[in-house]
Amino acid sequence: MNETPIGVLFGILAALIVLSGFFSSSETALMTLNRYRLRHLARAGHRSARLAQRLLERPDRLIGVILLGNNFVNILAASLATVIALRLYGEGAIGAASLLLTLVILIFAEVAPKTFAALHPERLAFPFSWPLAILLRVFYPLVWLTNGIANLLLRLFRVDLEARGAESLSREELRTVVNEAGAMIPRRHQKMLLNILDLEKATVEDIMVPRNDIVGVDLDDPWDDIVAVLANSQHTRLPVYRGSIDEVEGVLHMRRVIQDLIRGRLSREQLEVRMKEPYFIPEGTRLHTQLVNFQRTRRRIGMVVDEYGDIMGLVTLEDILEEIVGEFTTDPLANSRHLRLQEDGTYLAQGSTTVRELNRVLDWRLPTDGPKTLNGLILEHLQAIPEPGTSIKIHGYPVTIVQTHDNKVKTAEIQPMLQRPRKPRET
Repeated sequence: MNETPIGVLFGILAALIVLSGFFSSSETALMTLNRYRLRHLARAGHRSARLAQRLLERPDRLIGVILLGNNFVNILAASLATVIALRLYGEGAIGAASLLLTLVILIFAEVAPKTFAALHPERLAFPFSWPLAILLRVFYPLVWLTNGIANLLLRLFRVDLEARGAESLSREELRTVVNEAGAMIPRRHQKMLLNILDLEKATVEDIMVPRNDIVGVDLDDPWDDIVAVLANSQHTRLPVYRGSIDEVEGVLHMRRVIQDLIRGRLSREQLEVRMKEPYFIPEGTRLHTQLVNFQRTRRRIGMVVDEYGDIMGLVTLEDILEEIVGEFTTDPLANSRHLRLQEDGTYLAQGSTTVRELNRVLDWRLPTDGPKTLNGLILEHLQAIPEPGTSIKIHGYPVTIVQTHDNKVKTAEIQPMLQRPRKPRET
């Protein structure tokens, strides 16, 4: 070493600092890789991604070979700096050389490489995976020995070496990922994805048509009244019952009877023959579950029943799909059965309007974890049946009672707000 030219020693020292930067940046790059993107690239056939994924399957070995190489080159660089200091300035320069080398390694082999690796992990992790894989294979016995000793020490402190952080995302974490996707996912598609996540929280009671608002055919009515209901119906499918909706006997598809109805050939017997048996949905069924059930049973309409078998309401496949994609018209108000925009800019809403429909059609943020309808929200707020003309504020929205009937709010006027209230915290 004493006969080696000083220029060569400085060259070796520079190479060691570069190697130190390589090990430091490779550790940061591999550990900050997006695991889901890495998995996607590996499945797509990206060779470097596959290699990086294999290395990360055993992070203890990967960290072992990186730290082994990093410490080796750092110690060798310190020894070389000492030799250079002794040859140039004697023993008095050793302290200054150590301080200078520390600053050089800190800046050029630690801070700068790790910062770049954190900002651009894929640019470094993929090419660096190849030399790391070779080093791991060459020095595997030494890596295995050091990891074994380290793992033994961890077991003495009762550290579970098999436990690993869960890689699966929770619903709220996935919601954050979708919200932060930016231009990668169009805003409309983001909203649809978020609505799909919300299906797990909503039940059929949140979107069903209440039993009092169900339009159907009563077989006990005179035939002329039945024909009038069929002729004026705006629905494709109608429940058929006798006397009460609790005595539902089937569901009638208008397409099956429309030709006979137009030609005046429809009879009561034909009507009963062309009915399809009713489909019942237990209360509390989650929307995502019911969507699958509709698909499995090839149904598009179902009657929601409580624990006693009484009809609570009606749910259609279209109602669930609207929770995902929104209204099927360009003007949601035109498609709403319960909301009407008035000339003065206020909204006239039926008391049976669901909270989810208000949020979806008017883009509001009313809470959905309490009452399911506007009537329920008003009664919960007042704790009494209101008189017409009563004005209140529900979560920041001014509401005026217009009409009450049978101990419930039939219609109410809602004043739009210039500033949307903050969404209440879910508990």
